[in-house]
This record gives sequence, structure tokens and C-alpha cells, in this order.
Amino acid sequence: MSNLEDALTPHVESGRVPGLVALVARGTEVETLALGRRSEDGEPMTEDSLFRFASITKPLTAAAALTLVDDGLLDLDSPVADWLPELAAPVVLREASGPLDDVVPATTPITLRHLLSSTAGHGFPGDFLGPVVAELMGPLHQGPPDPPAAPEPDEWMARLGQLPLLHQPGEGWTYNTAYDVLGVLVARASGDSFARYLREHVLDPLGMVGTGFWLRDRADLPRMTSQHRRDDQGELVVTDPPDGHWVDEPAFCSGAGGLLGTAADWLAFGQMLLAGGTSDGHRVLSEDLVRLMMVDHLTEPQHQMGDLFLQGQGWGFGGSVDVAELEPWNVPGRYGWVGGTGTSAHVVPRDGAVTVLLTQVELGSPEGAQIFDDFWRAAAS
Repeated sequence: MSNLEDALTPHVESGRVPGLVALVARGTEVETLALGRRSEDGEPMTEDSLFRFASITKPLTAAAALTLVDDGLLDLDSPVADWLPELAAPVVLREASGPLDDVVPATTPITLRHLLSSTAGHGFPGDFLGPVVAELMGPLHQGPPDPPAAPEPDEWMARLGQLPLLHQPGEGWTYNTAYDVLGVLVARASGDSFARYLREHVLDPLGMVGTGFWLRDRADLPRMTSQHRRDDQGELVVTDPPDGHWVDEPAFCSGAGGLLGTAADWLAFGQMLLAGGTSDGHRVLSEDLVRLMMVDHLTEPQHQMGDLFLQGQGWGFGGSVDVAELEPWNVPGRYGWVGGTGTSAHVVPRDGAVTVLLTQVELGSPEGAQIFDDFWRAAAS
């Protein structure tokens, strides 16, 4: 714990982040650190504080989709068009940054494997250039999580179906959008809402009572954190107060980044992965599919295409997979991801470790990234 305190206290005392919760677990030994304040009311941060997970939602979405593979409702390599007819006849841009009407037909159908590995063709390219990016950020609300903004799933899919792919399915790597598609796919294939299916098949079996797409119990409002970003002068400004966008049920539950939750809840998910898909004797996911989640599925050209996001590492299903020892914390096989709201969650199979850092400040500056490096270094020591 002294390592975590020494590494993270300066970030809070300097005002770079208002507060945080950090957790490092190895086996049954769990260290949790809560620092700073939860919101502008001055209440101290607590271990059970609720944060906007952002993209550390993606591993849970992957797990939900894979439970449908276990149940025989979905197949990794079958076209998803049976459930997503909006993607039955996709077209592909001749040039990723080219005009939206300069397209060719897709040469292969989009499969579940493409969506899970982020190789389907929808999403952000590494340079963030081109008219497709404007459409993703606009009508499809692929920017920072904003639950009230997105339309209901059928309308969202209709909008997506009008957009060309940035690359042929399986040939490139683009970020984020595939995981919102997966949320819609899970709902349609299961015949349930995505939120309810995720709760019944992943969250409840793991005891993740604080995690969901909105604040299910208003009695938990005092545990909500505020969310911040830095303005042009580098000052912290509140972008979402505790009683803001996550209080009410949204029309669109984002599989890419919509969950709200606690450090202890993500720990339960990470421990399930380390246990090969089981939790307290209950099987959530088959061992073979857990293994597939945590191995790199990308070719070298795909690594290069995603390097802005992956930073020299690979991609499994739902998160990155370390393949190169670039920093002390980059242990080969380490699996997890970071979220744009200032979150991070990983499992390290070699060490049996789970590491979670939840902050309240959106990424987008060197100061925002430094806290992750300091946390990962301390957690690895």
C-alpha cells in the first residue's frame, strides 16, 4: 500500500485529480486506496464510490457476447447479418479519409469475431481524419460517453448501416464502434435488452451489484463521483455532476463505454477471468472463450494501424494484450484497457494480479496519462 500511496498521493495533493480509488489484488490479498474528494460537496472519496467506467466497459461487453457463443446462439465466424440486417451488405471506402460515396462492396461478411477483435471496419482510425470520423462523432455519438444523447438501438443501427467501413472486414483495426454494435447484437440475439442480459448473465453471477448503465438505486446517489475535464487553460471543470447523466436509464446502453461501477466490482470480473471463467464455483464463461479474450488476435499491419491506441501492444476480445515488454508493467499476457473518463483495469495472468485505477478526469493531456504510468509502475513493484 505504501507504494500506491507514494505514487498517487502527489496527483491528488497537487490538484491534478480531485480524487481516486486504486486497487491491486494478488490472489486473496487485496489492497484498496481511496484518496481525495468524491465531488464538489467535499465529501471524501470512499472505496465504494461509483465512477463512469468508459472503455473498461468493453471487456464486460465481450464477455456478454461470448456467453451467447457458449449457449450456441452465436458463432464466432458466422455472419452477424441474421441479427443485424443493417450490416448485411456493407460497402468500404476506397481510401479511409476519402469521400463517403467513393466505395466498393465488402468482400467478406462481418462476423462476431470481427466485432470482438475490432476488425469489422467501423470505428476510429489512428489519424482521426476523414468524413467518417465526423459522422461517428456526430450522429453516432462516439465521443466521450454521454448517455442521454444517443438514440434508441434500432435508430442507432440504422444510422450506422448508412456509413461505409474504413477497411475490408478482417483486414484493418479501428477503435470503439464495434463494441456499441456488440451491445445491440447481444440484445437481438438474446431477445432481451442489453442491460438486462448483461446483468443476469455477467454482473449478478459475479456479485457486481454496483455496476450498471444507470444508477438503479437512488439511495446510492451519495456514492456518485463528479466527472471533470481540463479547459484550454488547464483548469478542471465539471462535465457531469453526481446527479447528472448516469442517474436515469438511457435509450442506448453503450457496450463501448456506458457502465457505471466500483473498483471492487471490476475486481470481481478480473478474478473471474483469472479463474478461467468461474466465480465461487459458478461458471460464467467457458475456459476456452476466456482464453480467446486474452490473446492477441492482430496481424502486424493491424498492430500498426492501431498503434495510437495500442501503443505497441496487441488486442484480444474487449481489451489490449501486452506482447512487448516496453515498460516495467508490460508483462506479456497482461489484459485490460483504459477508459477516457480516467479509468484503467487489467489482469496479469502470470502474477495472478488484478489492478484497477478509477479517477474523475478525462484523458487528453500528458498530466492525465502520467497518473496511469505511476499507478502501473507501483502496482508492478
